[in-house]
Amino acid sequence: MNETGRRIARLIIGVAVAASAAVAFASEGGVGVSADEALQRLMDGNKHYVEGQMGACRESDTAKREGLAKGQKPYAIILSCSDSRVPPEIIFDKSMGELFVVRVAGNIPDPVVLGSIEYAAEHIGSPLIMVLGHERCGAVTATVDSKGKAEGNIGALVKTIAPAVQKVKKAMKGKPKAEFVEAACDANVKLVAANITKKSPVVAKLVKEGKIKIVTAKYDLDEGKVTLFEDKK
Repeated sequence: MNETGRRIARLIIGVAVAASAAVAFASEGGVGVSADEALQRLMDGNKHYVEGQMGACRESDTAKREGLAKGQKPYAIILSCSDSRVPPEIIFDKSMGELFVVRVAGNIPDPVVLGSIEYAAEHIGSPLIMVLGHERCGAVTATVDSKGKAEGNIGALVKTIAPAVQKVKKAMKGKPKAEFVEAACDANVKLVAANITKKSPVVAKLVKEGKIKIVTAKYDLDEGKVTLFEDKK
């Protein structure tokens, strides 16, 4: 083989290697992953976490980091609370690049949060949104305790969560405070999910077209288990 032939051969090999890398990278992201498949991955990962059989979240090594530097294709968007005990990548046993996580106290959907979700849903193509609440949420507890009023910027959180507290207040009258807080936590997660499509025409359109699915869930601080509420189509 002459020099020209060798150069062509090297070029062909280089293209093949690059194509292989691209396919491998795509397989780790959201390309070809349905909302139901994404949800199953999350729940399987949580099962590993609960059973102490974690593996994927330990794979965030140098090679993984360098591969992801080329781009991201997360298959799930997680809107969760900022609580330090509820890190989505750990409780779902996932590594870098799998989840697009938006965290804010009380997992509330303000305009900045909605913009972040819209970016992942529309521009990245993530097919699943999970609104993840948790037991004994401090933001919800603060709203219950404040009776609708709070100083400083915490007042913005209280104002946003207050409708969930009001929704269950009558039914929880006379019940222990702990039960009231948990009912409010559940109501808040469901209201947040409903408000995502109400306040985001972008997400509402994607839901209507069947390109994205929204689910609600709650994390048990004691057991580490994530339990799904009803699906929001």
